[in-house]
Amino acid sequence: MTQQEILDALNPQQGEAASTISGAVLVLAGAGTGKTRVITYRIAYMLASGIPGASILGMTFTNKAAREMRERLAALVGEENAKEVTLGTFHSFCGKILRREIQKLGYLPGYTIADETDQQGIFKQACGKLGCNYEGFPSTEAFSRISKWKNQLVLPREAHRQAETPFDSTAAQIYEEYQAILEEQNQVDFDDMLLLVWRLFAEFPEVLAACRERYRYLLVDEYQDTNYAQYTILKMLGGDHPNLCVVGDDDQSIYSWRGADVGNILDFPEDFPGAKVIKLEQNYRSCSAILNAANMAIASGGARRHRKQLWSALGEGEIPRIVQLDDAEAEAKFICEMVRQIRSKTDRPCYSDFAVLYRSNVLSRQIEQTFRAENIPYRMFGGQPFFQRQEIKDAIAYLRLIVNPNDDQSLLRILSTPPRGLGGKVVELLKNRRSVEHKSMLSGFSDAAFLGKLSHAAQNSATALASVIRQATASFATPGDLAVKSAEYLENVGYFGGLQRVYKDIDDSRKRRENVDEFISAIAQYEARQTEKLTLADYLDSCLLLEEKDRDSEEGGDAVTLSTVHAAKGLEFPVVFVVAMETGLFPHDRAVEEGSIDEERRLFYVAITRAKRALYLLRTARRMNRGVTRPSRPSPFLALLGNTAERKESDELIEKASEEDLRAAFAKIYESLMQGKTE
Repeated sequence: MTQQEILDALNPQQGEAASTISGAVLVLAGAGTGKTRVITYRIAYMLASGIPGASILGMTFTNKAAREMRERLAALVGEENAKEVTLGTFHSFCGKILRREIQKLGYLPGYTIADETDQQGIFKQACGKLGCNYEGFPSTEAFSRISKWKNQLVLPREAHRQAETPFDSTAAQIYEEYQAILEEQNQVDFDDMLLLVWRLFAEFPEVLAACRERYRYLLVDEYQDTNYAQYTILKMLGGDHPNLCVVGDDDQSIYSWRGADVGNILDFPEDFPGAKVIKLEQNYRSCSAILNAANMAIASGGARRHRKQLWSALGEGEIPRIVQLDDAEAEAKFICEMVRQIRSKTDRPCYSDFAVLYRSNVLSRQIEQTFRAENIPYRMFGGQPFFQRQEIKDAIAYLRLIVNPNDDQSLLRILSTPPRGLGGKVVELLKNRRSVEHKSMLSGFSDAAFLGKLSHAAQNSATALASVIRQATASFATPGDLAVKSAEYLENVGYFGGLQRVYKDIDDSRKRRENVDEFISAIAQYEARQTEKLTLADYLDSCLLLEEKDRDSEEGGDAVTLSTVHAAKGLEFPVVFVVAMETGLFPHDRAVEEGSIDEERRLFYVAITRAKRALYLLRTARRMNRGVTRPSRPSPFLALLGNTAERKESDELIEKASEEDLRAAFAKIYESLMQGKTE
């Protein structure tokens, strides 16, 4: 393709982004504005201008994005020309440098990359050497701290100097020992790949000079997702007068918990004086009504951002609808009914045209359950089906022992969940007893001869576990009140209280606790739909049969997508339902506590812009948590939409208010959240 042919295939702003090839350029690519198209056409334009492909370096955040870019580029310029261009992730680029130069840092050339299992093993080894592998030590937090230090380009000696608390000091010692073991085994972890390239550039100027000489034109995709290490490497590669083009959207910066720093894209014009800023605002995905709502949502918070106004030539389309329903079950049934209606009355017959998005995975349970009952196929994206999650399987295993004390597999599953001093030695003794005496493993905990083989501590744990199970069995002998009994049993057996010891990361254990609470709610809802009192066996049978019958529908084919908003970034669907638009859920209460309300608002913006033709924002008047139903408050984000959304009241509403009253209430809640953040 000639330069003119390339420009003729783009709109004016895209053409400007593709043809501005010298100096620093920030391309602000709003949602659905053809970001990948611009990047590939820009590279094609550079090649058509006579720039050698070998001097072009393009960095992405996923291998999938790099493959897609290369395939598109090959279609434009031919396979051979496309091969000359270096396209890949930050880590793959750094890996190429390390293969050539890592010996300068004291490693052997044939280093290996430690995967997650290797890292955990080495970390435990380091903790063991320092005596930090005792129960209760926040190992997950320490492991995360090491990763954060590396991404901030903090070496162990600097981590020691920065330590302000006893935990920081201990984590710094573990970091030093962990790094020593890695180096001793000639291994690097994923964070090292950035850290070590930074060290090479800083300590060996000739390595940096060689890279600058080769890669004269730099291109970065999803720049809003870069962390400090990636930003620093780019600054070093570019030098004082870089030919650097970064493409991204600060309004879609939603990964700070991974280390991404939205300041990198916000501060680009200051970091690179004289940089040209080009805005891509024509959206090729969504109708105008959806974009109007998105523009209102993102522009209303007052946060620092690069201002953009998305627009579309695809027509006005359907106004987004805010729908209030009675509870989570009504919410899920509403989605099912709308899917059926839209499929029957429009040109959208495919289930894959629909997506249900939620802020947290825990919210998928009711939707999954209702979809199964209504025979609507679905697939999970970016998360596990609710009943396949480890903590839910653990809870079910506890309950199965009540129904069937001969279920050895369930006993083995829960024996050390949470840890209770019944480890490998006890398991081996149980297995031997089972093979010789042909008695259930659980019965061994009431057998004096078997207990005599255990240590005093193990005897106490085994008899305590057996006692709680016996008490629960007696309680469940009477049908009814399954949710209450299940909650009491899981509390008494130590499962709720022990989640922190199973999943040592505080946030992880809290999320899993929320999932188990949702499981209790599922039992309560199932009971409420029955005409007579149920036994525990009745409920467990329903779970098992439901899982078996519908497992194939989740594997693929034509199905509704269920996804967190985070996992849905980059995807698009004709019809999108966003559920649980309620205070405490979206925005999430933890994000509000941590002062991340602006990122939550960006996440809401991402959710809106996944929709192409129709958008439904759903909230409930009440929602159940751990078997208890409580009133819900509308999400303050709904107030940001002004009159760009139509509010629909369901026949099942228990709250009645005018739109003006609702908007005033939303605005007040949002104002209080923002004040809480600043305070």
